[in-house]
Amino acid sequence: MAIEAGDFRNGLTLAIDGKIYVVLEFMHVKPGKGAAILKTKLKDLRTGTVLERNFNTNTKFEQAMIETKPVQYSYASGDTYYFMDMTTFEQYELSADALGDNKYYILEGMDLSLRFFENEILGVILPDKVNLTVTETPPAAAGAASTSTKDATLETGLKIRVPQFIKEGDKVIISTIDGSYCGRA
Repeated sequence: MAIEAGDFRNGLTLAIDGKIYVVLEFMHVKPGKGAAILKTKLKDLRTGTVLERNFNTNTKFEQAMIETKPVQYSYASGDTYYFMDMTTFEQYELSADALGDNKYYILEGMDLSLRFFENEILGVILPDKVNLTVTETPPAAAGAASTSTKDATLETGLKIRVPQFIKEGDKVIISTIDGSYCGRA
């Protein structure tokens, strides 16, 4: 389905020059002279790179039909992560490179979604926050300020900064957006 640049909205997925993009931001600009342009910020769904491009408002693009499927993370073997569609029991594989840092936020048995374009897996959709267990952290420093933080390693291998009162075995809430500590679980 063809879409004019003037009809852009946030979250719209487009196929441009063989690449799949999602519109992150857009702004109509009407210069003093000439036709209006559309300034956009687009994210490549295959590589994750973000770029800014300007388009004439009557330029047409093909909408990329992105499908999401609910899956359950099964296990990892080497650098390959396996997910199962719980309705068809079909299994999907993603490499550690394709997952990127998202691999630090998933645990066996976790319900997630995979994003597909045609039959190509574009990536995993994570919840905004996950609960993970602290596996390694030094004891609280004596006399440390209540606002000070320390290093901690979580069960998935993710390394973050946590408040001094957190100890090994504690469950913590982590933001999957920026990897920050959000609180105790």
